[in-house]
Amino acid sequence: MRTTRTVFLETERLTLRRFTGADADLLGGLHGDPDVMRFISAAPEPPETVREEVLPRILRRYQEHRGLGAWAAEERATGAFLGWFELRPCDPGSPVAELGYRLHRAAWGRGYATEGSRALVRKAFTELGIERVVAETMTVNRASRRVLEKAGLRYVRTFHATWPEYVEGAEHGDVRYEAERAARPAGHGPPPS
Repeated sequence: MRTTRTVFLETERLTLRRFTGADADLLGGLHGDPDVMRFISAAPEPPETVREEVLPRILRRYQEHRGLGAWAAEERATGAFLGWFELRPCDPGSPVAELGYRLHRAAWGRGYATEGSRALVRKAFTELGIERVVAETMTVNRASRRVLEKAGLRYVRTFHATWPEYVEGAEHGDVRYEAERAARPAGHGPPPS
């Protein structure tokens, strides 16, 4: 459904807008899907956790970190909720932000993750004063790795994180990708002056 809420960014097919307190069910449906959460946690997040912890944290970040946060992704043509994209500060006051996204299964394989990620990287470098964008995913998450590469990030290293609960594929480690402001992703024009 189309919304009149605060729009952060639009692409050819996506609208990224601020979450509101009314989005608990949308967010709960996404975080409650075991396939969506497969490379993120050992189990989906229960609706009460999303309502009482996840959504309030998202809303709080809008005030704490101007220009950064997580945004609901909607299909421009229909207004359908597809998931979310995020630029999260790595440390308070740092010019480094972490890129993340989470999309419903129906949105997989349609180029939305790449489209939204590219747009966020471009905005981070041209409007938000970010010097470096980083992202991490599990080594076995080949689809996310391809998205990060298409968004202009490059592989930096493989590492082994400590998971609170075993997630299938964790034994292969995690990977880190990065893009620097001075080294603009291909197809995104010259670096801002």
